[in-house]
Amino acid sequence: MNLASLLAQFSPAAKTHKISIPPSWHQGRTSYGGLSSALAYQAAKLAADHLPPLQSAQIAFVGPLAGDIEVSAHILRRGKNTAFIQAEIKGADGVGLTCNFIFMNRRQSHLDYANIPARPLPLIPTADTMRSGPPEFFTGHMQYPDKRLELGMATNRLASWHRLTEHQGLDPVAELICIGDALPPSAMGLMTEKGMVSSMNWQINMLTDAPTTENGWWYLSSETHHAANGASSQYMTVWNSWGEAVLTGMQSVAIFA
Repeated sequence: MNLASLLAQFSPAAKTHKISIPPSWHQGRTSYGGLSSALAYQAAKLAADHLPPLQSAQIAFVGPLAGDIEVSAHILRRGKNTAFIQAEIKGADGVGLTCNFIFMNRRQSHLDYANIPARPLPLIPTADTMRSGPPEFFTGHMQYPDKRLELGMATNRLASWHRLTEHQGLDPVAELICIGDALPPSAMGLMTEKGMVSSMNWQINMLTDAPTTENGWWYLSSETHHAANGASSQYMTVWNSWGEAVLTGMQSVAIFA
């Protein structure tokens, strides 16, 4: 079941949304965090009428989510230009994800500044240079070039083109949230021994009202700037196919190795 089919199960009139996450979206014993975040965004978007564009989100991956889940959202505060909406996903073991979404009207400002390092992006993959993950893993819903990770790379930065295999007709923000967490935690590029890792949270900031790209391709970058004592901190950026930064983020990742 693709992302569009899962989002189509949400009813605008419902206070809670009961759906089932298929095994093909799992990573280990929980669902892929980008998918869970996109489901929470869908509930938040339906919690109020005429919301402004999404500006920011604070996402906590509290516990495992798989199979039957319940997604809910409610307004914390709505002002003239900004709406704060909280979303929550519950599974068999209780709350598995909680999010605070900030929707905000854009305002004219004297500030127009950007200090995101420009990077030369590699060529977008072609049909003969891209691959997908196994059907029982969430990367089976995605396409990307070559292997995503090998141990012993001795790098704190992972970066690659990714796209959802079935991306046509999606809400571009839901699509971007879903694909934006697709890379492995960048601390894994520093690991020389196998071990479990788990994203604990995800702070994202939207840099545009309506993200667009060519043929569904987004360039994802994740860079670890600190890793010690069983946790790492990483910065994240997503560019579109024209080299424009559309999303920035930050994560704390638990490391069990």
